[in-house]
Amino acid sequence: MPLTSNSYSQLNNISTQILNFLNKTCISPSQISQIQAQIIHNNLHFNTTIAHNFISVSKSLGLLNSAYTLYTKLIKKPHIFICNTLIQECSHSEIPVLKQNSISMYVHMHKEGIFPNNYTYPFVLKSLSDLKELKLGKSVHTHVVKWGYVCDIYVQNSLLNLYASCGEIEFCQQVFDEMPQRDVVSWTVLIMGYRDCGKFDDALVVFEKMRDSGVAPNRVTMVNALSACANCGALDMGVLIHDEIRRSGWEMDVILGTSLIDMYGKCGKIEHGFWVFQEMKHRNVYTWNAVIRGLALAKSGEEAVRWFFIMERENVKPDEVTLVAVLCACAYSGMAEQGREIFSWLMNEKYGFPPGVKHYACMVDLLARSRHLEDALRMITEMPMEPTKSVWGALLAGCRLHGNQELSEFAAWKLIGLAPRNSAYYVVLANLYGEMGRWNDAEKIRALMKERGLSKDFGSSSVELEDQKDLLELLR
Repeated sequence: MPLTSNSYSQLNNISTQILNFLNKTCISPSQISQIQAQIIHNNLHFNTTIAHNFISVSKSLGLLNSAYTLYTKLIKKPHIFICNTLIQECSHSEIPVLKQNSISMYVHMHKEGIFPNNYTYPFVLKSLSDLKELKLGKSVHTHVVKWGYVCDIYVQNSLLNLYASCGEIEFCQQVFDEMPQRDVVSWTVLIMGYRDCGKFDDALVVFEKMRDSGVAPNRVTMVNALSACANCGALDMGVLIHDEIRRSGWEMDVILGTSLIDMYGKCGKIEHGFWVFQEMKHRNVYTWNAVIRGLALAKSGEEAVRWFFIMERENVKPDEVTLVAVLCACAYSGMAEQGREIFSWLMNEKYGFPPGVKHYACMVDLLARSRHLEDALRMITEMPMEPTKSVWGALLAGCRLHGNQELSEFAAWKLIGLAPRNSAYYVVLANLYGEMGRWNDAEKIRALMKERGLSKDFGSSSVELEDQKDLLELLR
């Protein structure tokens, strides 16, 4: 039945009242339920303005799932704008179930014959990226091609992010190569993708190509490039990036400054990191961690501890990473008593959290290095969690350093049990048996390696565990 002028005016008044109510600053969940009932009763579910406000308010009250139910279960075929609004709000949620709803909304659209547009895909792909839903992501990619959105740069950048987030760097590169146009986001996502999968040199090659193409990097680009420099020791490139940041006139904010400090620390130039530290107007716990970690890597234990105490005096609360860094610094510098004291504070939950496996690994390393091998073993047996490779590796390194063959054998077997495909542990054990004159046992280890398809050059007398490797990973 067509609306009369009176009924239209009445409906318009109801719409206005609902919108006014939704725009109030104080609104309760029970009132949202009443509004929802009014929307259904007055057939206002197709009103896109009301829907947008209703969904936004529902999200602010933690009731986004109710809005999702309204527009998928009770109202089968909502307007595309409403679908996109729901997908967008769900994709920005930190709750995985709600993020999943944005994907479910997209599926619902297909079932109901609601055609997506270029505003639909970026947020669906964001949820897929966040949830690492690669298989579904590839299906959506085919839809993007089918509906002709392959030339939309926002959709393409979202596809790049999907593949980069899922570690599929080959697909990411392929999408990038096929893009008709690229912006700073496109290049940055590709750099990030290579960095995240550990291909740091490739990340820097892409960064160089980006500069050669005439696309100016932004702060996010620089942070990702600096991270790649830090992880592959590309100091020269890091310095060039720093120079470029200076020329750009950018303020040294927390994220950029911390990235520079981290790069200089991991490249063995923490003194340059201090210049950046002093230049920064604002610092957070990550900034302080970068400084202490840099000092730990430089084996400047006393300085690391000194800056740890300065950090506390500045009322910056240390976190788990801070304590790993300072304990590693004590271990590397032979500061056994200082390390024991700091670990005791951690055990007493002075910092608001108990020690984790990384903190135990640092302490085992510290005790083993300082000849307290029995104490180190006791700490391992009393740990409230299962020891990791870093823990047993620290004990093995200390035992090898101080010539304790019996404990070395014990630790080596533990490492083989944890990482049966790592040939280095077999090599150490075989060499150890050779040193002990247990040639039959050494031959058995060689046979075990052959049986498991492992190979290593036993002719090299320099084959040893990189005792720092696992522990250095704690600082990265």
